[in-house]
Amino acid sequence: MNLQTRIQQHFIASIETKRKALDLLQEPILAAAQLVFDTVQNGGKILSCGNGGSAGDAQHFSSEMLNRFEQERKGLPAFALTTDTSTLTSIANDYSYERVFARQIEALGHKGDVLLAISTSGNSGNVNKAIETAHDCGMKIIALSGKSGGSMKDLLYTDDVELRVPADSTARIQETHLLLIHCICDLVDQMLLNPASE
Repeated sequence: MNLQTRIQQHFIASIETKRKALDLLQEPILAAAQLVFDTVQNGGKILSCGNGGSAGDAQHFSSEMLNRFEQERKGLPAFALTTDTSTLTSIANDYSYERVFARQIEALGHKGDVLLAISTSGNSGNVNKAIETAHDCGMKIIALSGKSGGSMKDLLYTDDVELRVPADSTARIQETHLLLIHCICDLVDQMLLNPASE
């Protein structure tokens, strides 16, 4: 197989994954956007976490909220729990890596806040511990996953929102997670700035 064919295969697989996600996830995307909107309107905040590429997605989401997405608006309270290396390494050193997000949620999370929890497999121990801790704090969860949903799916409550990408490839899941994040950001902007369009 030549390299151009490999490029084509990546594009085709990405497009197909997104088509499948569109069919399955429209309602959960709307529910996630509504949860974010309601949370910030009621004085709450969105905390986000993930590992590796999912950490990048958590930070991407918080930057779109805090600064802006595609329209001018006030900044919205969103914080990625993946960015403070001193905090992350001290928690990992003093406790365990599994608690690097949970410990921050214990200090920063409150009832009425939301956790955006991102794991392509659904089996990230520190993300799942963050979900459990967020529930203990009275927070709701927006879970971005893929594959079978892993053990993450079993931690979710009925008023949480699961966005599980119908794919097994980590790359395809991460590509679709970014699209889901952009959809949520856009819908929140529409609810804030153009409420008549809902």
